Amino acid sequence: MNKIKHTGAGDRVFDFSVTVFMLIMILVTVYPLYYVIVASFSDNVALMTSPGLLIWPRGFGTGAYRLAFQHPLVISGYRNTMIILLFSIPLNLIMTWLCGYFLAAKNVMAKKPIQFVILFTMFFSGGMIPAFLNIHQLGLANSLAALILPGALSVFNAIICRTAIESIPISLSESAYIDGANDFTVLFRIIIPLIMPTTAVLILYYGVGHWNSWFPASLYITDNLKLPIQNILRSVLIATTAGQGQGFALLVTDHQDNFAEAIKYSIIVITTLPILLVYPFLQKYFVKGVMLGAVKG
Repeated sequence: MNKIKHTGAGDRVFDFSVTVFMLIMILVTVYPLYYVIVASFSDNVALMTSPGLLIWPRGFGTGAYRLAFQHPLVISGYRNTMIILLFSIPLNLIMTWLCGYFLAAKNVMAKKPIQFVILFTMFFSGGMIPAFLNIHQLGLANSLAALILPGALSVFNAIICRTAIESIPISLSESAYIDGANDFTVLFRIIIPLIMPTTAVLILYYGVGHWNSWFPASLYITDNLKLPIQNILRSVLIATTAGQGQGFALLVTDHQDNFAEAIKYSIIVITTLPILLVYPFLQKYFVKGVMLGAVKG
């Protein structure tokens, strides 16, 4: 296919304007992240006394990182988040595959009322207070299970999975049934290997959701050593903004004056870096996985 060449003055102005606009957008998007990284290596006094643009670290040092990693709350927060991811993502995938397979299935008994109930939960819920009472009555309060089980299935992600399954030719499933396969064999040995791009997107969605989640833990967890890393970050940010707070006091007791500002940025880097490192490996599946099955024909 021949490429269309833009030779007119209007085309060149348009191309230049789009390029400048995109460069500005990239700068606006990237600079806050760059600022946080540079500020985390800066001296606290220099950082507080010299506000404004930050290009290089002011008084380079790693004291904020040393202090953060030496404190048990950061270590326990990371450990708890990893445990949540380790158990949640496999559970999320299994539940999503099963729900998506059911939604995509044909001629299933009572499919319409069950599908209505499933989709109803996507728009309406019992509310925060009933959920809180339910967690306590089930004996899940102050345990990581309270952060894993309630979010086992996302109906939105199940719909994405259903769309991907519907794009697979039904003849493959019919051939497997003729050979004696059951639904579990068809799902786990035929369908799932064919929707791996969608599965990668589901892993990204669920993983980022669990990694960034802090509100359920603030409701159900009372033991500081069971809090995920995002709750530790929240405590630090609130405390450093207000100048006081339990989370900040627990984290920077002995060196508050030296690292009060820099530690805020170091914790942000610590909690953000893992997702930034994982995302490039899944990004190539992102568009393909979401769009799989979106166009029929």
